[in-house]
Amino acid sequence: MPEGNEATTPKQVIRVSVTEAARLFGVNPQTIRRAIKDQEITYVVVAGRYKLDFESLVKWSQRKTTVRNKTEKQGIGQYVDKWKINNTLYSPSAKRVKKDDDKKSSS
Repeated sequence: MPEGNEATTPKQVIRVSVTEAARLFGVNPQTIRRAIKDQEITYVVVAGRYKLDFESLVKWSQRKTTVRNKTEKQGIGQYVDKWKINNTLYSPSAKRVKKDDDKKSSS
């Protein structure tokens, strides 16, 4: 696809429920509901249930120090170390990436 066509492609919005958001960020669902009430998180109502915009959730969680800390200890942040690649066979080598970049710049 041409690069100009990307601007016309609508951005896909990820929405999660209050319970899912609370689990992801390691907080009580009431904390999420309080943020909704204070209009700190964008949402839509689908079939009488809140569906929260994931991007606004992340921004909200980074603004709130307490939530950011809970995310790292009780939420999804506690698994980040487990995601690191230990087998370097399939991960890009820093030397290789640098060589490839040098080749591109010299072309």
